[in-house]
Amino acid sequence: MGQSAAMPELPEVETVRRGLQPVMEGARIVSVEARRPDLRFPFPPDFAERLRGKRIVSLGRRAKYLTLDLDGGPLLICHLGMSGSFRIENEAEKSSPGIFHNERSKASAHDHVVFHLEESGGGKSTVIFNDPRRFGFMLFSDSGNEHPMLSGLGVEPTGNALDGRLLSELLRGKKTPLKAALLDQTLIAGLGNIYVSEALWRAGLSPRRLAGSIAPSSGKVTERAEKLAQAIREVIAAAIEAGGSSLRDYIHADGSLGYFQHSFSVYDREGEPCRKPGCGGTVARIVQSGRSTFYCPACQR
Repeated sequence: MGQSAAMPELPEVETVRRGLQPVMEGARIVSVEARRPDLRFPFPPDFAERLRGKRIVSLGRRAKYLTLDLDGGPLLICHLGMSGSFRIENEAEKSSPGIFHNERSKASAHDHVVFHLEESGGGKSTVIFNDPRRFGFMLFSDSGNEHPMLSGLGVEPTGNALDGRLLSELLRGKKTPLKAALLDQTLIAGLGNIYVSEALWRAGLSPRRLAGSIAPSSGKVTERAEKLAQAIREVIAAAIEAGGSSLRDYIHADGSLGYFQHSFSVYDREGEPCRKPGCGGTVARIVQSGRSTFYCPACQR
């Protein structure tokens, strides 16, 4: 079994952020090497020059984007693409921390951006962005989170902001399938194919169901909406805690892979028994909007 390489989802990006934070936050960028003119998009003009000497105030995440807030600007927006990963090296040890399970992502031929850092404690580190497929990108925003990549994003599915009431407001009147609505980044930011499939399974809701069907026009908050909001929060929190899932090319910031995919309940489990106690159903795969959807027709209604 196995899907083709997938874009990292929110838990993967949050795991990378947490891995990079101790090294990058508060550090001064001594210099940057951009070893090619582009990734998915061309690098911004004067990319290395505008970063040189800047202090990284904070390392953030918005949906599936990493953001580096630099002292005096600009904001650096990074996307991992399908195969992008960061590797940390320091003076004491020139090899990457952790154990690499994917040789391709260690190949120096794919080391496209190198940040030379002076950490807040005085030590020197190198952070390397490796991307064999070059679907990742790095862009500047001189207007912070008002950049078009970020400004239209919806609510984050972490914390308690996403509850049954808010989810109902977002879905009310929607005629699209529930899965498609949950993948709409203008409604909920950062949800992707894997975790939407998992959340719908947890909530016992069919991905084919119309999104508006769990949010009646009366304004009442249904049990279905409450269960789905809780399932989304729980599946994202569990994935972050487990270190994110690693599909094909995905690698943690410290070089180690996550193994959350071993506890998937429906994703990539076509033909296998449903794991819900007493269900007795079989996981099915359908295609929605060109993407594989995994669900149990027996218990997801």
